[in-house]
Amino acid sequence: MASFCAYGLGAHRFCVYGLGATGQSVINYLNKEREYFSDYYVWDDDAAKRNFFGVHIGEQKVKAKFSEIIDFTDFIVLSPGISLKKAKLKKKLIENRDKIITDLDLFYLFNPEIKTIVVTGTNGKSTTCKILEHVLRKNNINVRLGGNIGKPVLDLDLKNEPLVIIEASSFQLAYSKYIKPDYALILNITKDHLDWHGSYKNYVDSKFKIFSKQKRNNFAFISNKIILKKFKKERYESKLEFVNIESYNKIKNRIKNDYLNSESNEENMSFVYALSKILKINETSLVNSLKSFKGLPHRHEIFYKKDNKIFINDSKATSFEATKYALRSNKNIFWIVGGLPKVGDRFQLGRIKKNIIKAYIIGKNISFFRKQIGKKIPFTVSKNMRNAVNNIYKDIKPKKDLKKTILLSPAAASFDQFSNFENRGNYFKNLIIKKFKQGLNV
Repeated sequence: MASFCAYGLGAHRFCVYGLGATGQSVINYLNKEREYFSDYYVWDDDAAKRNFFGVHIGEQKVKAKFSEIIDFTDFIVLSPGISLKKAKLKKKLIENRDKIITDLDLFYLFNPEIKTIVVTGTNGKSTTCKILEHVLRKNNINVRLGGNIGKPVLDLDLKNEPLVIIEASSFQLAYSKYIKPDYALILNITKDHLDWHGSYKNYVDSKFKIFSKQKRNNFAFISNKIILKKFKKERYESKLEFVNIESYNKIKNRIKNDYLNSESNEENMSFVYALSKILKINETSLVNSLKSFKGLPHRHEIFYKKDNKIFINDSKATSFEATKYALRSNKNIFWIVGGLPKVGDRFQLGRIKKNIIKAYIIGKNISFFRKQIGKKIPFTVSKNMRNAVNNIYKDIKPKKDLKKTILLSPAAASFDQFSNFENRGNYFKNLIIKKFKQGLNV
């Protein structure tokens, strides 16, 4: 902990803004490390949540207004997802923007000795992180995984100084100031969350935060030439590792895992392969460890097969860029699409359309998806998931000789009809099992 104080942050006041899972993990962490700062204040736009906490001086809780305390606060730990544009106290936050940090920053300030791998990008973050975790464990490396996947980073068990894998979202990175990975990976960048970030430039800049504090002994992994150009222009200090998919393809056929060998995982696996070489993991050990990787739920998840039909839950695909991998990787697709579209998203079906037999549009934004699909492929407006499954069941029965793919890959967020993508994916799987396996009406 002396390292934290070395930054000049000992005996300082903190404000924790936002009481979701991340905010509560920050509070728990600060409570454990009381000797290294003076007090903290907690705020949430939800009055019921914030009234449960308050300003703490020592062990005592005292009354105070946010406006009274914020000017005397040294650091504002902002929860991911809170936008300065929409927060209830946005004016005060903007005035004190220089004080804003994240839970990722606290992690690095308190634990500078811990080695980290930080993975970001628009698509594939979670899958890449899980593959890396699997490979490292199989190769007897002490590893932890957290951040935007699994546990918040401040909840991780750091006994015996593990190698920590952190999935970092653009929301987390936007206000981060002290993040300093030993190994930083940007998988890809396409237009996403533009309503939150305000512009594509802001979104891209948030991703590049993972390079800003790196030194010459750290590594930066990039596969995209546009990302590479920006990296060189900004003159970051870290060692550049350009990830070449062709290099990975040399060992691809040795990996006996259908899930990993799909086109949707080609980029993810290229990064895993590139990093494994830097970590000096033997190629044979890498290949052997990947045989047992099962994949993640809701990411091109093949959850049921019957006769000549395969059923895939790809609910995590919340943009067309994410969906196109599933459309490229399968044939004769009955495609469920729809939800809350991302700002600026456009469907570039091109040659992919030949893989699609029919689309089934769901959700409350029918006009957007009708326009994007147009006359390129046949479609039915199903409005909701239940209708879509029933419509597919009717359409698919006559085509007995054809190998078919029933695919949920919405290319949109779930919040118009579902609480999250997990809820949407599980609902789809449940309907399919009832209809196609059990023969029940849904």
